[in-house]
Amino acid sequence: MQVIYSGYVQGVGFRYTVKSVAAGFEVTGTVRNLLDSRVELVAEGSREELEAFRKAIREAGLDHFIRGEEILWSEPTGGFRGFEIVR
Repeated sequence: MQVIYSGYVQGVGFRYTVKSVAAGFEVTGTVRNLLDSRVELVAEGSREELEAFRKAIREAGLDHFIRGEEILWSEPTGGFRGFEIVR
């Protein structure tokens, strides 16, 4: 799952909150700031786990910062170990 978040999502602890939330789910992946002020989340896991993870991100206090979510589903590559913030 790839999610591009738009809104007021940089400079508010967004990536750190996402990483913290990820610890409670069986997901792997990355979260990073994009140059255009959006944030990209790439995560792998079961569809059910990913949907719950995406919902938990909003419920972790980030909902009011998010104005848009572009979601793209694709087959997992198995290329992630753990969940990391990418700079």
